[in-house]
Amino acid sequence: IRLLYSQILVGLSHIIPFFLLQDGCPKRNKTTPLELVYPLATNGELFPWTQLRLPQSVHPLSYELTLTPDLDNMTFAGIAVINMSVLHNTNRIVLHGLNLNISNATFKIGDGPASNVTVLQYKANQQIAVKFTEYLKVGQYCVLTLTYSANLSSTYDGFYSSSYTDKSGTKHILAATQFEPLSARKAFPCFDEPAFKATFLIKINRKQNYTTLSNMPQDEFERTSVNMSTYLVAFVVANFSPISKNVSGTLVSVYSVPEKKEHTEYALEAASKLLEFYNTFFDIDYPLKKLDLVAIPDFLAGAMENWGLITFRETTLLVGKDSSPLEKQVVASVVAHELAHQWFGNLVTMRWWNDLWLNEGFATYMQYLSLQEVFPELQAENLFLSVRFRVMDKDALISSHPVSTAVVTPEQVEEMFDSVSYEKGASILLMLNAYLPGEQQFRKGIIQYLKQFSGSNTETNNLWDSLTQVCMCGHSYINQIFYPMGIYNVSEMMSSWTSLKGFPLVSVSRKGDEVTLTQEHFLLTPANASHTSRWGFFFQHTQITDLQACRQNFLLKAKSGTFKVPESVKWLKLNYQNTGYYIVDYGDDGWTALINALSTNVSILTFEDRASLIHNMFALSRQGRVSFRRVLSLLNYTYKETETAPVTEALLQLNNIYRLLEKRQEFDLMSCMKVQFTLTYILDHFGALMDNQTWGEEENLSKQELRSALLSMACSLEKENCTQSANDMFKQYVSNQTRRIPGDLQQVVFSVAAQSRTDWLILYDMYKQSTVDAEKRNMLLGLASTQDTQLLAKILNEGLKGDVIQTQELPLIINTVSRGFAGYLFAWDFVQVNWDRLIEKFLVGSFAIQSIIKSVTSPFSTQAHLDQVKAFFSSLQERGSQMRSVQEALETIRLNQLWMERNLSTLRELLTKIQSQPQKEEPGVSH
Repeated sequence: IRLLYSQILVGLSHIIPFFLLQDGCPKRNKTTPLELVYPLATNGELFPWTQLRLPQSVHPLSYELTLTPDLDNMTFAGIAVINMSVLHNTNRIVLHGLNLNISNATFKIGDGPASNVTVLQYKANQQIAVKFTEYLKVGQYCVLTLTYSANLSSTYDGFYSSSYTDKSGTKHILAATQFEPLSARKAFPCFDEPAFKATFLIKINRKQNYTTLSNMPQDEFERTSVNMSTYLVAFVVANFSPISKNVSGTLVSVYSVPEKKEHTEYALEAASKLLEFYNTFFDIDYPLKKLDLVAIPDFLAGAMENWGLITFRETTLLVGKDSSPLEKQVVASVVAHELAHQWFGNLVTMRWWNDLWLNEGFATYMQYLSLQEVFPELQAENLFLSVRFRVMDKDALISSHPVSTAVVTPEQVEEMFDSVSYEKGASILLMLNAYLPGEQQFRKGIIQYLKQFSGSNTETNNLWDSLTQVCMCGHSYINQIFYPMGIYNVSEMMSSWTSLKGFPLVSVSRKGDEVTLTQEHFLLTPANASHTSRWGFFFQHTQITDLQACRQNFLLKAKSGTFKVPESVKWLKLNYQNTGYYIVDYGDDGWTALINALSTNVSILTFEDRASLIHNMFALSRQGRVSFRRVLSLLNYTYKETETAPVTEALLQLNNIYRLLEKRQEFDLMSCMKVQFTLTYILDHFGALMDNQTWGEEENLSKQELRSALLSMACSLEKENCTQSANDMFKQYVSNQTRRIPGDLQQVVFSVAAQSRTDWLILYDMYKQSTVDAEKRNMLLGLASTQDTQLLAKILNEGLKGDVIQTQELPLIINTVSRGFAGYLFAWDFVQVNWDRLIEKFLVGSFAIQSIIKSVTSPFSTQAHLDQVKAFFSSLQERGSQMRSVQEALETIRLNQLWMERNLSTLRELLTKIQSQPQKEEPGVSH
């Protein structure tokens, strides 16, 4: 019967992929005992494994890879020699391989003779296997040698082909790799999971006019001196030029296409200083002989931390000598992130992708911490504050996920690369560091963690245990002084922050000298919040009396807690400098006191605290807990505000409302409300500050950020003096391109120019000729902001084709087009029509696809659009319907709907009052 079934199933394997057998994967029915299901391999034989995760019976020790790329025919040949150790008796070896044509395979045990073996392939799980008639025994060493060939990938993962065109018009072909998370298997057969660490000896055959790079020193490619996961392997075949510097025994080099070599100096300086900082901070020297940073002309990710061979987009590594501090901040920030990975991720690696945050959260946190130490002039604190606000916006959705969450399928793994893993991970580390007792306890804890687990794989609990050991060792006295609750157990306090999704809302109530704090799960969508969710955390609050302002600490572990304050305290502000990952509602009296305090003296609170009040208030309004009137009463103080973080947060929140009003399809009413809202709540509050901005060079980075945000808003609202200045600057630049537009003003100037069809075409030609990457990206943002639908169609299609505009830029183009009134429906239609082509370019679940979905759906706020989005993604089935980002999109549209329903009537009443009152003229504001 089994033979008959197998013969039938060979013919039907594309329809019925599984076969019942007595061992494999369990399945029970009414008439038979527990049965197991095995799938069929491509040759019709039973494949000996059913799960997506590999068995643990065999572990790789080393790989010897020989690769011969043919860049003329876009193919490559390979030989993989894998040395393995048997950990459990087994009659199979299962590993990964995808789209590899295996022509020969041999196997030997120890020093015995090699014999030919048959390799089975199961494409659904991206696995290959060898079966044996006799069991391999525990402790044996064996070698599997595979000869294969494959096409170079046409997407951005695996071993893929790329190209660039130089100034003379000559096209150059190159090949590069991007293996994280699951694409090493597309370049060579391997155990493609983070826990299967091994050493690698890589040989690459090339033509004389190419150079090759890999993890170890150039042209030697000796065996790696460290065990590493497959996703960290990398190689590049190209004709790049380097500049180099020796830093503490490590040769640091930055590679680029030859004509951009002059743009690599800042990256080399930044990498050198940051490498020295990390060597000292972690008390562990970088372990490899060399560290290459390579700018790839066509590269989807911002960068990739391959051990010893970090790859970057050109825009995140290359800046000119005259670049602005804002442009240098981008490069230094990405370099800092990737260098931090050489310890967090490479030296110590998460065991499985559910704990990706151990890599990405740490690298993100260290990126900001290191910049504040090494490059304080780059003022990374503003950027870090902003990204913490944005991840909270996402994490307040029901569709969010815990920092550490179960993942199995490739799509689920891809979706872990989101702001929860990165920015939320960084945020909870910031919070922990801010409240740990004693000097440098956080640093001591992570040094212990890195040294204890060097070369191995970890889970979240391993980190908390290391920090607990340090904090509980000899610091009881300090703990009892600062924290009356007693010794600080990191594992106990922090496990909730990684195992629970979302974050707490802390409600404050006060009666006389007693303050009560109550926590609950903050959710934007009305739902039965989990009453069992409890977070343990320390508060640092600011309080003011008639005499002085002071700060105190308080620990909250239960649902509620109380502490005492003098009755003379006029107001309280929790979450000092927004180092905690939570939102606070002060109640009517508390908010009134804070609003009054700010109206009297803006500097009574730090700029971080003022920005966090604005963010918290808008979040509470979006939830429906406070009225929009209360939001506007808080914003009344902002005409006195001059600091970057509060202004940019207020502008972002107001702009979100403005764009929603703009895109509502009740045009007459919305047009009126949009104009009045613009005049009253944006220009009236920020018009004078907008008019105070200059258009020349500005050296202070924070002032650049402020100027860019203010002028971008002013010009988008068609404030005449802004658009005129931008147009004048563009015309001067066109007539004399040696007159550089300041980096922070480029996007504003190019976006204004692009509203003219004539200037759009001029800008498009300039884009094609430009070799300055930061400027070129700003040109692209300008081109995508046009309101001419013909030109929008052109730029979207160019991005999809990838000739003039590289396809790596398509998510950015879609995002920019979606923001405009003329473009948001256009972009949505474009994504629906081209969905299959998009998921050919970008993997389902990838950050690029997440970004595209969010961009085209977030402007919607009507039931009709909600129904459209739901119907489209439901129709995709396995082509994307189950993505978490789809659930986030649907939830966001519902929230937009709900906000409109709650607040349209309020806006109407407010605008009616405004129209009935005499209008006062503010400088630079025309009513």
